[in-house]
Amino acid sequence: MGRIHQLPMAVVNRIAAGEVVERPASVVKELLENALDAAPTRVDVALEQGGIALIRVVDDGGGIEAEDLPLAVRAHATSKLRVAEDLERIETLGFRGEALASIAEVSRLVIRSRTPQGPGASITVDGGREEEVRPDGCALGTTVEVHQLFGNVPARRAFLRAPQTEWSHASEAFVRTALAQPGTALSLAHNGRRVHDLPATASWRDRIAALFGADLAARLIEVEADDGEISVHGFVGRPEDDVASGRLQHLFVGGRPFRDRSILHAVQEAYRGLLLGGRQPIAFLAFDLPPEAVDVNVHPAKMEVRFREPSRLYRLVLAALRSKFLAENVATRLEPPRTVAATVPEFAGFAPAAAGAWRLPGMDGSARPASGERPTGAEPPGSPSFAPRWETDPVDDRQAGDERAVQMHDRYIVVETAGGIEVIDQHALHERLLYEKFKASVESGGLEVQPLLVPERVDLHPAELELVTEHSATLERAGMRIEPFGGGTVIVTSKPALAGDTPAATIVREVLDRLSASAAGGRASGILVDEVLHGLACKAAIKAGDRLSQAEVDALVRERRVVPESHHCPHGRPTSLTLSRQDLDRQFRRT
Repeated sequence: MGRIHQLPMAVVNRIAAGEVVERPASVVKELLENALDAAPTRVDVALEQGGIALIRVVDDGGGIEAEDLPLAVRAHATSKLRVAEDLERIETLGFRGEALASIAEVSRLVIRSRTPQGPGASITVDGGREEEVRPDGCALGTTVEVHQLFGNVPARRAFLRAPQTEWSHASEAFVRTALAQPGTALSLAHNGRRVHDLPATASWRDRIAALFGADLAARLIEVEADDGEISVHGFVGRPEDDVASGRLQHLFVGGRPFRDRSILHAVQEAYRGLLLGGRQPIAFLAFDLPPEAVDVNVHPAKMEVRFREPSRLYRLVLAALRSKFLAENVATRLEPPRTVAATVPEFAGFAPAAAGAWRLPGMDGSARPASGERPTGAEPPGSPSFAPRWETDPVDDRQAGDERAVQMHDRYIVVETAGGIEVIDQHALHERLLYEKFKASVESGGLEVQPLLVPERVDLHPAELELVTEHSATLERAGMRIEPFGGGTVIVTSKPALAGDTPAATIVREVLDRLSASAAGGRASGILVDEVLHGLACKAAIKAGDRLSQAEVDALVRERRVVPESHHCPHGRPTSLTLSRQDLDRQFRRT
């Protein structure tokens, strides 16, 4: 007898389930796609325990005939393909006929459906065991329920994360699909609580606002370009609205979300020189091209696609963004230089003085300079008369042991050292110093918290509100006390004293962005606290473009000597560049 044999259908479906059904988020995505292919006006999604206990998707679309229900739960049965050539022109979201069969193999699946022409019916499949179709007095459309995902496959279920982590992934899957289908009303609930309720809209910007907040949506820059039969349309963020992760980068083609490193590289290239290292731009881009020019059948979960001319799309995206930036002078419309006195948090060596100025201890500003002398900090660096304070400078208020330092271009500090010069990135260095102070304070339990006399209101979108609720203890441990205020509004009643005058909304959104990315990976609570501290330090640190007085420059340079890790910022970027005197002599051909 031969050794090769045909696999039983149960085994085939179990293998397919391993490819298609990775976690509850995979089920949410597949069921949403099936629902949307039925041309509904509304789709409602409900989850329990992150989707592990229950996933329910209800649509008011065309429904499934009673006699088709048994076929709907069998492998490779679909209404969306007829012949092989149809694979070259796929215009639906689902088409393989694997999803329901795969899900039914590893859960208890219940489908209830009614078409406009016939009575309602239901079918149940429990771990691959199919029951008979029964009459059901259900509403028009289709309801699909998935109970106890991987309940009959303990080995697979053991690999699922905590319910809250699975919920985070499932919520992201919903958001991606909702972004791709603004013309359909959608809702999402978790454990009985409504998280998203999105009305149908003809405006993509309105759908973005409903998901991510009206403030963010209003600041987005609209981009549009075409190259013959292919085109791109969407919105991108201003450089100053950069974020910590790529969660706000979404690509769509044919109404489906997808990932593509090449296109995201084109987006990053368009922002080259406008963003700090490690920061990510915001981008929502949709592509329109003939179905035959894109292959969506290259990934089991349909998250990746293959384009016939990928380099053409790369050039189109790059040109669209750069031409828009040039047309609107985006590079020159960044936040203007701010008065550092109002924004720089206090760090060692700094002490606030009257009139909002910052002075080193002992600098009372009462003594008037002699004729011909320049008052400390009176002339901003970068003004025509500003000059480095070398040995001949009559005004030298550095403390003993201070290195000679001067601010250049409102972003770098040049320090004369015994062996040459050192160029410091003021933002990167201050971010590291603040992060180390935050971290030491939290670890010692001595973090100084500043109660706000007038709490600051912050409007959050539903996903952000969910994060605040979930991680309130983590935020409070890092000095951020946030309380619900009604609807999507929260109030910040306290923040770390080291955060200075940095607006609460700025801190909260940066921190939540980092929390979201880390929580989705199932990070431990200690790591989540560290991510909050990273966000606090990033937003509270002085920025490129902030003008510093000489006292502030000297204090910043002096402070780095007591921080062992000051050579890199928390993101891993170097804080300084050293050039030896030999390097300089070589450049000037003195050697």
